[in-house]
Amino acid sequence: MGFVTRFAPSPTGQLHLGHAFSALLAHDMAQAADGRFLLRIEDTDTARCTPAFEAQITDDLTWLGLTWETPVLRQSDNVDAYDAALMQLGDMGLLYPCSCTRGDIRRAASAPQEGAAMFGPDGMIYPGTCRHRPWHERRHTDAVRLDMGKALDRLADLPQYIETGIHPALRLTRAHLLHEVGDIVLARRDTKSAAYHLSVVVDDAAQAISHVVRGEDLATATPIHVVLQALLGLATPIYHHHRLIRDEHGKRLAKRDDARAIALYRAEGASPNDVRKMVGLPAP
Repeated sequence: MGFVTRFAPSPTGQLHLGHAFSALLAHDMAQAADGRFLLRIEDTDTARCTPAFEAQITDDLTWLGLTWETPVLRQSDNVDAYDAALMQLGDMGLLYPCSCTRGDIRRAASAPQEGAAMFGPDGMIYPGTCRHRPWHERRHTDAVRLDMGKALDRLADLPQYIETGIHPALRLTRAHLLHEVGDIVLARRDTKSAAYHLSVVVDDAAQAISHVVRGEDLATATPIHVVLQALLGLATPIYHHHRLIRDEHGKRLAKRDDARAIALYRAEGASPNDVRKMVGLPAP
């Protein structure tokens, strides 16, 4: 299989220099490998995603000199695939409904008998309050969690993955996945849509992604994705986690950093090569 990668922004704000670096790096790597670069729009957050932000994304990426294949995969059009994956895992006996709020989780995880609360890729590690609930009793107000213990019991051998970026590959062990990752959410209670971990795995398989290029802030989530790929019988891509673009205080950029939005640099007369220089990439 050839080199296939993607850039997957959410249309919830303007792209900033960090987005530019990730998109340009992935595009450059695809071109160097005579491969394919795809765009994915992660638009399941219906409360914050807007057509205007999506139009701005494609406009900014085009201005940067990026090209991609069409049609573009939109998560809002792929809900049936997420539901099918969720049903597959449910039929395997690996899911349970969860009615806990963030406050409930914080209080349970911080109880004296639990010791100090642990944090993982999704924040505070879930203490298992609803783990006894059967999957078929799920209510429309429940989130859906993966029973990590049962999931690992299902796998004859723990899968591993290849990392080519700056972050060393995290070796998958049962202890790490149980105690430092825990029972992650696969479907949210607030929007009733697939959570990031499930949707990204299904989308990468749908687009036949061979190389995932993304920021090092997502490196700790990769073991979750590798486990889900193994459970669902999907191929595991090669992962390349790159450095993050940070501000003068060392803080990584976020969408609220409007002063570093690509659109602002464009309005001030910067060129695409100026942006490349700002993020430390050579001219094409």
